[in-house]
Amino acid sequence: MTDYVFSPGILVYLAGVLYVFGLITINQIVLRLWLLGGTGIYIFYYAIVADAPLWEAIYVSMMIGAANLIGLSSLLARKMRLVIPRAYADIYDSFPPLPPGDFRALVKLARRFRVEDERQVTTEGQAGDRLYYVISGATRVQKGDREFIMPPQFFLGEIAFLIGQSSSASAWLEPGSEVLEWRFEDLRRKCARSSRFRLALEAAISVDLARKVSRAVGPNTVPARSPEPRRTKGAADQLASSPSSVMT
Repeated sequence: MTDYVFSPGILVYLAGVLYVFGLITINQIVLRLWLLGGTGIYIFYYAIVADAPLWEAIYVSMMIGAANLIGLSSLLARKMRLVIPRAYADIYDSFPPLPPGDFRALVKLARRFRVEDERQVTTEGQAGDRLYYVISGATRVQKGDREFIMPPQFFLGEIAFLIGQSSSASAWLEPGSEVLEWRFEDLRRKCARSSRFRLALEAAISVDLARKVSRAVGPNTVPARSPEPRRTKGAADQLASSPSSVMT
């Protein structure tokens, strides 16, 4: 028994255990590290088990290991801020949370610009063909007979993009606003090619929708209480008592 423990045959079991640990691991990076360790042990086994190295098996195992390393490098790169394009690095922290690699793929399809004159980007009751993300500046929104101003850092046109439904409000970008713009067809083409990109985009929009819902005020809310004596209603109170967000 002792002789077998120190024999090359035990390496097969050890490599198999590492493969099993890898295959039952959900985390993709850890999974690949387990498999990489198992592959390394297999290569060592093929080198010493016979009088001459089993080169065919070694070469195949090395190819498997190389492919695993490429995939591992891709996963690690997606998590590194260094992959973020310099032109968009300033907005990464304020954007709906995405891994750096997914953010890079998304902004590569975008056009970033600043609005010189007031520009209408959505029309209530009409389907749009552009998705916008307002980086800075004010946005004037009209829903039915109500009109209000929205703060920056939110998507416009996301409902039309996600489900093809007409916009629920009209929106105008005020002069000086800075935005990202995507064409629906570019995003949908990329989503069809990459499920990872589709999930990343849907995650970003979902976070944005959740933020809008958390700030929204429904049409049937009761009137606000009267202000306390000698207290004026400031901008923060006005924002809280108005429908400060809308899904467009």
